[in-house]
Amino acid sequence: QITTVSGNEFLFQSDIDFLILDWFHAIKNAIDRLPKEQRITSRNLEFKLRRSSSIELLNNLDTESKEPKPEHRKSLIFRLNYSASDTNDRNRIKSRLKKFISRRPSLKTLQEKGLIKDQIFGSHLHSVCEHEKSTVPQFVRLCIEAVEKRGLDVDGIYRVSGNLATIQKLRFVVNQEEKLNLDDSQWEDIHVVTGALKMFFRELPEPLFPYSLFEQFVEAIKIQDNATRIKCIRSLVKKLPRPNYETMKILFQHLQKIAAKESVNLMSTQSLGIVFGPTLLRPEKETGNMAVHMLYQNQIVELMLSEYSKIFGSGED
Repeated sequence: QITTVSGNEFLFQSDIDFLILDWFHAIKNAIDRLPKEQRITSRNLEFKLRRSSSIELLNNLDTESKEPKPEHRKSLIFRLNYSASDTNDRNRIKSRLKKFISRRPSLKTLQEKGLIKDQIFGSHLHSVCEHEKSTVPQFVRLCIEAVEKRGLDVDGIYRVSGNLATIQKLRFVVNQEEKLNLDDSQWEDIHVVTGALKMFFRELPEPLFPYSLFEQFVEAIKIQDNATRIKCIRSLVKKLPRPNYETMKILFQHLQKIAAKESVNLMSTQSLGIVFGPTLLRPEKETGNMAVHMLYQNQIVELMLSEYSKIFGSGED
């Protein structure tokens, strides 16, 4: 999401990681070509407001007011600052504001009173599970149930994108309400449900395959002997934190059912690997090996779908 100096907001979104990276570099290059002074001062005030705590901003107000400000950037804050000729009045106002801010209830208190709800999208997987007292997020279970109920035979399920505005609306509802009914007519397009599920995994601060194990999974998929490769992948899966393991198990079991209907929905294990590879596992820091990583990401998901029973089964290694 990009917010311009004039206040316009633009949302760029894609399931294809290398396309997103191209967008990022193009936007960054455009910003870098701007005159240096324009880049530094164009949103100086907004940056400080966003990055500073309220009390810090009040403490720095006197220092900032001494900096020259262009005429067209005058705002209500500047007008109040320049018009407050009486130093005592200004200090008294600052003191009252500090007291007001310091008396605000904490985030934890607001959450306990139900005024602020814990977010589902964008939260760590273990945090969502701890809050729900489960090992698999309820939203993931609901999406899987909905897809298996009315989407197994749909052509291009998980590959076809749903309406982004409706997906964002569903995301908002999930974050704001405790009860969710995916049988409601507003979610009748199953591609909206699958799009929201993919978005949930894509927005995890740490992917379903933890960063700490990414390179080990990549090295495992490179092993030539199939039996050894499966054994190594199985061993890594068993090292996962319980929420990651249980969520991964139920998701891959679901995707197996999708692949079983390949003759109808045209979604093979390879197709599902292409869709879910970059969504479920990625390196913590992108490098020049992005295209190579994407190939391995797809192959890891494809193998785990093809050999699900051997990897997630209860048998001994």
